[in-house]
Amino acid sequence: MKVLIVGSGAREHALAWKLAASPELDELHAAPGNPGIAALGQCHPVRAEDGEGLLSLCRELAIDLVVVGPEAPLVVGLVDTLRRGGVATFGPTRAAARIEGSKSFAKDVLEAAGVPTARRLSVARPPCVVKVDGLAAGKGVFVCRTQDELEAGLRAASELGGDLLLEELLAGEEVSLFAISDGERALALAPAQDFKRVGENDTGPNTGGMGAYSPVPGLGDPETEELLETVHRPVLAELARRDAPFTGLLYAGLMLTEDGPRVLEFNCRFGDPETAAIVPRIEGDLLPLLLGAATGELVGEASFGEDAAVTVVLAGGDYPARSDSGTPIDGVREAEATGALVFHAGTARHGDQLVTNGGRVLAVTATGGEVGAARTRAYDAVSRISFAGMRYRRDIALAAGEGHVRA
Repeated sequence: MKVLIVGSGAREHALAWKLAASPELDELHAAPGNPGIAALGQCHPVRAEDGEGLLSLCRELAIDLVVVGPEAPLVVGLVDTLRRGGVATFGPTRAAARIEGSKSFAKDVLEAAGVPTARRLSVARPPCVVKVDGLAAGKGVFVCRTQDELEAGLRAASELGGDLLLEELLAGEEVSLFAISDGERALALAPAQDFKRVGENDTGPNTGGMGAYSPVPGLGDPETEELLETVHRPVLAELARRDAPFTGLLYAGLMLTEDGPRVLEFNCRFGDPETAAIVPRIEGDLLPLLLGAATGELVGEASFGEDAAVTVVLAGGDYPARSDSGTPIDGVREAEATGALVFHAGTARHGDQLVTNGGRVLAVTATGGEVGAARTRAYDAVSRISFAGMRYRRDIALAAGEGHVRA
């Protein structure tokens, strides 16, 4: 089977790493890819949003399955273009991708499906959450506990443009739960917890994610199945009722409150950095599940080993305000020599030198018998890598590794 992965981040590198091990795989391609993916397959200089260019590439290479990583091409209808061209594609159509592309639409779907979620607010008063309605690369949510934070959040949200959504601020534990769907069936992957704020102790602005770990204590198979039944399946049924059946990866961001789970948001693709922590724990072949979802014939289960995984994101010094470009990166091979996985998020090559090419630059993942051991190994690998201005959180999975989780 010939597979094309669309995207260029750590999520796509993690998926490429897993799919490269599939006995069903004949050729692995990526567009545009990154230097990490280039070590596993062939990269092509076609942008992720270039639907016609990607369709031409699929025809040229006789691609059997396309796996779309980022949200932006999904929201503008890449899957529609490829499927009209006869290419099996893992990801939702433009209509179904509105579940991420519009927070107001997602709210309407949740309410119609009877899924518990944060209440909408008509007036902006702290404490509350201010959300930009459209895509904002993980930076369009502002948690406002004080009046000063609210005023700053409203200003920042307005600068991003588009409509705003106001919600109540929920308290509890935040969890990411992915489900692969063929439009009818839903198959859960292992829950993960990510760390969105740029600074230790969840301080500073929201980012696309500074790290993650899996599994999440207290969320075994029975609890995960209950969440799937409470959240994902009603939403899939509601989308189908609206003639927008969802195929691909439905990602629920959940808050586990004292009153039960509440949906914070939906995403229409694999999360980043959670994918870097979830995929290494999958036992067996992921490719048949992705193909089954893309073709409407999802069968089987995803099984996960007992080991835990911890991912630490290495970002540029000015992230999330600005990206970093052209700064030399050293130590990746030394980090990999420890047994860790180093997924490329925003990198490029200048000759033989690996350099920065984005805000989040690398995602370092290590596994271990429990979260604490995986965490120790991940940070040991991180210590081998360096580039000017490199920043990362030093508290990823710290509480979980000590036997309890974040409140």
